[in-house]
Amino acid sequence: MTTEPSLEQFGYQQELRRSLSFTDLLVYGLIFMVPIAPFGIFGGVFQASGGMVALAYVIGMVAMAFTALSYAQMAKAFPMAGSVYTYAGRGITGTVGFLAGWVILLDYVLVPALLYLIASAAMASFLPVIPIWGWLIVFVILNTVVNYAGIQMTARITKIMLIGELIVLAIFLVIGLGALAMGKAQAGALTPLFDSETFSWPLVFGAVSVAVLSFLGFDGISMLAEESKADSRKIGKSMVAALGLAGALFIVQTWVGALLTPNRAELLTKGDPAGTAFYDMAEFAGGHWLSVLTAVATAIAWGFANSLVAQAATSRLLYAMARDRQLPSFLAKVHPRHKVPVNATLLVAAVSLAVGLYLTTREDGIPLISSLVNFGAMSAFLALHISVVVHYVIRNGSRDWWRHLIAPVIGFAILIYVVINANIAAQVLGLIWLGIGVLVLATFYAYGRRPLLAALGGETSEKSPRSR
Repeated sequence: MTTEPSLEQFGYQQELRRSLSFTDLLVYGLIFMVPIAPFGIFGGVFQASGGMVALAYVIGMVAMAFTALSYAQMAKAFPMAGSVYTYAGRGITGTVGFLAGWVILLDYVLVPALLYLIASAAMASFLPVIPIWGWLIVFVILNTVVNYAGIQMTARITKIMLIGELIVLAIFLVIGLGALAMGKAQAGALTPLFDSETFSWPLVFGAVSVAVLSFLGFDGISMLAEESKADSRKIGKSMVAALGLAGALFIVQTWVGALLTPNRAELLTKGDPAGTAFYDMAEFAGGHWLSVLTAVATAIAWGFANSLVAQAATSRLLYAMARDRQLPSFLAKVHPRHKVPVNATLLVAAVSLAVGLYLTTREDGIPLISSLVNFGAMSAFLALHISVVVHYVIRNGSRDWWRHLIAPVIGFAILIYVVINANIAAQVLGLIWLGIGVLVLATFYAYGRRPLLAALGGETSEKSPRSR
């Protein structure tokens, strides 16, 4: 029988509280992805995909499925916080791990700000007495208080929020399917999956790069590896399960929504700058009350539930990098009673608030930050797939060709195509961010602090924070 590797084997101490079950992890992943996530970006994906919204989500789910399989393999080998930073650092080298962690920081640090911004704009449209920046401050404070209270409190809140989102989604689907049964469809039944008038592979993969935003979050489960009381295999299984469930919900709701979109031609040509396409479609399908319900549900889901878990995941990434001296050591401080990375949690809140307030002054704030988040995640996932092949096949001689070679290579190829077809501005800014990371890394080397992680088998690197 294979012994489950312990955290101490990798040179670390157990500091965070192990209290999360498989169900907690699954709920966490679903909340991070938001079962009703397509509500908020429906119009953008509709235009980018030529109306083939459901197809964009199908391809997105397949692409992320290969990534989830790679995550599962690396979580089993290295059951600790840090996600891609840890897996690439231990699976390849510390240098690659630092760059992977740096790139995915672009995703994790910006995600809470994006969520707060979208939710605040939605709430301000219904309660304008409080401006967008006011709602943003409210959401940041509320989530920070919950995360500060500990991971168990976060887990309890997310379960309640998930039930609420699923109820709203069920209401929409019942009303939507009823509207289709009454003949309100605006296009053929298969149009959301294939439209010969608009189809092209670059078009669809360009839309996938936007739709993938809805799937980002299943990977956040890996950030909680040191707080899970289940074995490491459950980490991978919960990621795959969360991805599959969320993907099925995304495909069904976007298929119904695409068939009921009343202003198809205008949406394809002019896009959805106000972000109200889904709510307009909901009003067409069931009346104004359904439009209000879906909009408010989106605001609460993105601004509270999703950003709550995003803040938790980001703080764990900062914590993992800081304890390896890849970030300032104060970010590795754990609260003695709540057992959470307290300074990292507060820093994420401060950055989210600052970035969110700045983006409220820009008309292109939401599209720009969405593209940056996707570019950061996709680039880091490329390193993840490589780490599977290097760790299992090259270093350990694995002959499990499907899980350790074929699946990672397919996942890598799909993501490369998505990154190539991503927003040009996101590519430029993403590469600039990577360039800054390279400069930071060069500075580490110049001062004799090259990235070294605690070694396997209880041996620690002379540069490890646990070896001193």
